[in-house]
Amino acid sequence: MRNQYRLGIDAGGTFTDFILADRDGGVQLFKAPSTPQDGTLAIRAGLAQIADATGRSPAELIANCDLCINGTTVALNALIERTGVKVGLLCTEGHEDSLEIRLGHKEEGHRYDAHYPPAHMLAPRHLRRPVGGRILGDGREHSPLDERAIHDAIDYFRAEGVQAVAISFLWSVRNPSHEQRAAELVRAGLPGVFVCTGCEVFPQIREYTRTSTTVVNAYLSPVMARYVARIDSLFQELGAQQPVRYFQSNGGLAPGHLMRERAVNAINSGPASAPQAGLAVARPFGIDNVITVDMGGTSFDITLTNAGRTNFSKDVDFLRQRIGVPMIQVETLGAGGGSIAHLDEFGMLQVGPRSAGAMPGPVCYGKGGSEPTVTDANLALGYLPDGALLGGSIRLNRQAALDAIRSKIAEPLGISVERAAFGITTLVNLNMVNGIRRVSIERGHDPRDFALIGAGGAAGMHVVRLAEEIGMQTVLIPKVASGLCAFGQILSDVRYDQLTSLSMRLDAGHVNLAQLNQALAELRQQGLANLREDGFGDQASSCHYTLEMRYLGQIHECSVELQQHALDDAGLAALISRFHSRHQTLYSYSEPDSPVELVNLECSVIGHLPRPPQPELQGPAQPPAPAPEGVRPMLFSAEGEWQPTPVFNGNRLLPGQTVHGPCVIEEDTTNIVLPPGWQARLEPSATYRVTRGA
Repeated sequence: MRNQYRLGIDAGGTFTDFILADRDGGVQLFKAPSTPQDGTLAIRAGLAQIADATGRSPAELIANCDLCINGTTVALNALIERTGVKVGLLCTEGHEDSLEIRLGHKEEGHRYDAHYPPAHMLAPRHLRRPVGGRILGDGREHSPLDERAIHDAIDYFRAEGVQAVAISFLWSVRNPSHEQRAAELVRAGLPGVFVCTGCEVFPQIREYTRTSTTVVNAYLSPVMARYVARIDSLFQELGAQQPVRYFQSNGGLAPGHLMRERAVNAINSGPASAPQAGLAVARPFGIDNVITVDMGGTSFDITLTNAGRTNFSKDVDFLRQRIGVPMIQVETLGAGGGSIAHLDEFGMLQVGPRSAGAMPGPVCYGKGGSEPTVTDANLALGYLPDGALLGGSIRLNRQAALDAIRSKIAEPLGISVERAAFGITTLVNLNMVNGIRRVSIERGHDPRDFALIGAGGAAGMHVVRLAEEIGMQTVLIPKVASGLCAFGQILSDVRYDQLTSLSMRLDAGHVNLAQLNQALAELRQQGLANLREDGFGDQASSCHYTLEMRYLGQIHECSVELQQHALDDAGLAALISRFHSRHQTLYSYSEPDSPVELVNLECSVIGHLPRPPQPELQGPAQPPAPAPEGVRPMLFSAEGEWQPTPVFNGNRLLPGQTVHGPCVIEEDTTNIVLPPGWQARLEPSATYRVTRGA
């Protein structure tokens, strides 16, 4: 760090989190209510809190930051709420319906559901205009571009008030000339309208995926551009020494001018920083296999990192829109503190995915909520104190929570309030465990080989039970758990992903190593050029390659990583062997005698930033036994008895002290519940290491 501070800002749906790290290893967490109508208002409020705590004005703080990083849900929220701009699509004549045709079937889980509704179209049918002209699969021009059709489409788009135009033609990844010419004409005919092409946004084969990704980018980019302009302007006003960096779905940082053009890369901007934070939390313990879970008020986000490498996904249906660009795999569930408990049409207890949100929120908030939530259940079980002050303004009312659980759940089921509350927490825990299994077991990983990292304000009350249920032995909960995504931002690097397609059999007599190595070199040089433009020298960067491969004739690919910049015969043999092994892991079989073909190439070029020092707590070599602040009755099983349970103040615990369950550790922004049989030791890295008791 060149300057005194580094600032990470994670703008969530309810709260905006701020992490301020200094070069002496200090880390401070601040929270301000989010202001979706204008993100700068929440940032100003958070900076005012930081100014009060540090004694420096916001301008002094920002001028002394070597880097200000922003993670945002702007693109995600616009996609969820359908508040993007009006999009027109130029596509190859005869292919106007590819967005409806999709892949020829409905999404997984709904393929045989005749009543499942079609996905919402971001580009309505009448705004998809056909254009004559054809590029062949080998890149040759079969018929020239029909520029008259483009001019007619421009006139129609102008009359319809289109605000963004997506252009996606067949085989543009082999020859982009038609798309480039169409973009030139549209920009000239519709000044001020955002334009993007498939060969720029997602230059890999698969027509539907490329078209859908390009349309999503066009739909969101003007929204993102307005947000970035406001944020950049604020930080320029405050004297920022470097341009604001924005967090991408691939886990890397990018400057604002790129985010304005590629909003599709920011859809998972918020939760994508969790893996980096999880690794940082686990590193002092020599752990590089981590599953990070972030439980907030509305959602539960899960990410997995194996041997220091995070799971990525691409070509996925995200909110029913196919998106091809690489994203950190985030499994998101409707399981948060505000998730509503209810009885379904069969009289069975269900929790989520509906949420009470921040307004009216759980019943115990006293803001008009009438349906019991997970937070109400935690309060009823004693895990939260009656009358606790939440967020500085919300005082929890336990009696209101009990009354809601009794009337909505317990009495209709004919059970006690206590059993109903425990059932709510148990059910939401099982839902979350199933999500953990999807990102681990279903992708070839044994979760018992991983540490579980708890993040988010609500995770501390559930995360140990999740580990217990799935058989994990170690849980790590940092003191900054409720702002862990913002913490991950300040630890991240600049990253650019370069993509291309290269269809090639890899067996002897068919492979062309010179062509393959040339493609790898071109991707690397393109990424390095982006980094140089961003102020990085080649010496501060690294490259990682991913090759998408399959058995000849398959319709799905496996991703195989490659570390070297070029392949020889031995390297190719090792690559094919890794493909067979990966296929065996994912699908339980391999075919070593079958020919393998290459489909797509990816190159991730990373510009490495100096990391701020990690926090380190000071304390005596032999700390005394910890003393609880008080005792509160709590319930830890559906059939058990209420237990007088010690409550510890996390601010008073010293590094090296160990507390034994059952107990609760109360931190400023989260509560950690230790069930019977577990213990937690506060480590010098400001993290609680939770393990099974002796």
